Amino acid sequence: MDNRSEIREYLASRRAKITPAQAGLPAFGGNRRLPGLRREEVAMLAGVSVDYYTRLERGNFGDVSPGIWEAIARALQLDEAEREHLLHLAQANSSPRPRRRSGTSLVRPTVQRILDAITDAPAMVRNTRRDLLASNALGGALYSDVYLEQAERPVNLARYVFLSERSKAFFPDWSKAAGDMVANLRHEAGRDPYDKGLTDLVGELSVRSEEFRRRWAAHNVRFHNSGVKNLHHPVVGDLTLTYEAMELPADPGLSLTVYGAEPGSSSADALRLLASWASSRDAAALAVDRPATAEAEAG
Repeated sequence: MDNRSEIREYLASRRAKITPAQAGLPAFGGNRRLPGLRREEVAMLAGVSVDYYTRLERGNFGDVSPGIWEAIARALQLDEAEREHLLHLAQANSSPRPRRRSGTSLVRPTVQRILDAITDAPAMVRNTRRDLLASNALGGALYSDVYLEQAERPVNLARYVFLSERSKAFFPDWSKAAGDMVANLRHEAGRDPYDKGLTDLVGELSVRSEEFRRRWAAHNVRFHNSGVKNLHHPVVGDLTLTYEAMELPADPGLSLTVYGAEPGSSSADALRLLASWASSRDAAALAVDRPATAEAEAG
């Protein structure tokens, strides 16, 4: 796979984010058209020649050692997610990797039983495209608005964020949610550039959403392992929830996410109210489409 343009644009975007002052350099030259580092400054910080780095940023990679990419990552002050993304892009360009099973929509019955055993916290399984593949009752109730919006199964959180106006009420800080979504998809695209389903989703959203297209062009990447989500549920109101996402080793490309609320908080009270609502017939009908998940695998 030739993704030279991806690496070229990524390097340029990271260079533009670092000022000479942040890099510990004097801002020599009074006619800086842009605030970021110049190519020669990145080359000096990385310990390579200006010609060599310029060739890299123009897409002429040749045989670049991992040590050079690491030096460039340090020069650009990349965080862990950004550094990993650069190395993934470089590896994909130098040698094709076996495709990960990131496009699967199958959730094993044993995994569904684990979800169902979690009764006091919303829990769900998703793939790298942010398809919600399976959930417990509370997880289905938490994202009931997504199931209402999308007739197709599995529902997709990226489509909801960028193609549904209702998402702007569901995510009070919609701009952060949108930025996180794009950064997560960017990371996954670098991790597995051979995932056609993910490529198709990015193409669809780029065509249908100018906001997505603008954010995708920024080349930001981010992990999605833990954090805090602020939601406004149409039934129980505001929720501030922590989350932890864990990859399922036996199911490459799938991860289990569990949400929680601070004990004694208003969000904990709202989760109890949501659990009561989830037990109703109407809410249960909005939960995951179980025939498309638990019955999809035999054995």
